[in-house]
Amino acid sequence: MAYQEPNKDGFYGKFGGRFVPETLMTAVLELEKAYRESQADPSFQEELNQLFASVCGT
Repeated sequence: MAYQEPNKDGFYGKFGGRFVPETLMTAVLELEKAYRESQADPSFQEELNQLFASVCGT
């Protein structure tokens, strides 16, 4: 089976999607929006890279 990237709505193909309980979707969408907004902030990217390096060793 080949890996498939999700589309802009987070779905994999016609039926695949996010496996998140409906009660958590509001929080997930809020988190997604905040992350997308933060991606353009260089200080956020720097801190994220430092965290990855310290936690993952990369």
